Amino acid sequence: MNRLWVMVLFVLAGCAGNNDAPVAAPDVDALAEQYVILELAMGEIDVAHVDAYSGPDALRETAKAAGWSLEQISARATEVEQALAARVNSDTAERITALLLRIRALQARIDINAGNATDFDSESELLFAARSPNIPPEQFAQTVAKIDALLAGDGSVAERAKAFRARFAIPADKLNDVFTAALDECRRRTLEHIELPDDESFSIEYVNDKSWSGYNWYQGNAKSLIQINTDFPVQIDRAVDLGCHEGYPGHHTYNVLVEQELLNKRGWIEYSLYPLFSPQSLIAEGSANYGIELAFPGDERLEFERDVLFPLAGLDANDVALYYEFLSLSAELKYAGNEVAREYLNGNIDADTAATWLVEAALSDPERAKQRVRFIDDYRSYVINYNLGQDIVRDYVERYNADNAARWKRFEDILSRPVAASDLN
Repeated sequence: MNRLWVMVLFVLAGCAGNNDAPVAAPDVDALAEQYVILELAMGEIDVAHVDAYSGPDALRETAKAAGWSLEQISARATEVEQALAARVNSDTAERITALLLRIRALQARIDINAGNATDFDSESELLFAARSPNIPPEQFAQTVAKIDALLAGDGSVAERAKAFRARFAIPADKLNDVFTAALDECRRRTLEHIELPDDESFSIEYVNDKSWSGYNWYQGNAKSLIQINTDFPVQIDRAVDLGCHEGYPGHHTYNVLVEQELLNKRGWIEYSLYPLFSPQSLIAEGSANYGIELAFPGDERLEFERDVLFPLAGLDANDVALYYEFLSLSAELKYAGNEVAREYLNGNIDADTAATWLVEAALSDPERAKQRVRFIDDYRSYVINYNLGQDIVRDYVERYNADNAARWKRFEDILSRPVAASDLN
């Protein structure tokens, strides 16, 4: 253990006295601060690692000044892990269990950055505490055949799907109006069930050249920056998708509740930081996707889009029922991306083959398929969080045939406490 790390332990444990005095063993709060420093140090190496941080500047400055290598971060993470494990009791179990899962994920991300990645399923288990099921290709082929029949005509089914989606693209000059209206409705519906601080808010930016379609950059203090990628035309259904997923009751709502309930009320400093490659992401992405159907149950989404968003976008709503039938079938292909990512990251196929598979098995547009492969390159097994996470959250929220109010309450519960996939099984 070098001199700098001893000093960090000393300061964070709140010790005082002369140099001969014994250093008190750090408590859980102090160990949590040490953990935060390690995550921030990792963020100095891996720019995608820290998704958001709203804690003390001093911890960030300590991490930056340390200049630790991957090996040094790993060694110190092991020390913190062992110290935390020795302090588990009935009062600390929930907090420490979550911290230990985060540290396991940090170690896995260190291995990936060091060029020591494991197989797709083992990686997702280490990072996100979950594994995606294996879906046979025949299952996707059956759904593609149904879409083929639905969109009868010339050309391949992928070409017809692309042409059909293009009919529902929001004109560029209408995008902000449509997206703002969708986000406002997502917010209104969420606030009927979840209380958020009076000063919570968000801003919107439209960006290009990203591997993702939307992103919420949480700023702290109940504020978010929501970015929408406009590299490709945005279909009308994506307005509600992104409004709920990035905003309400998705990422913005989740981050506000974590900050309010875990950081501010409980004083758990580790929740000033969101490590993207951690079990927290399966809950974050899964709840954000499930939040769409929670906010717009049954036919309410179709009716809102037909009556409000289609006119705003200047689109013909005559085929809205057919469009939703197409979207419903397309949703059955959601795990195809996981299968492609598994084969690609395991080295069984190359990038061009992965993109081709996404076109054939998931009916992606060819250019969007290339963007999707780029996303897999950037975020790897993170892809499981969207679909598997959604299914896990849905199963938990709807497990007891709860009514709408009870579903919202169970949903808010998992956004307000430390939760991993295993906690919802």
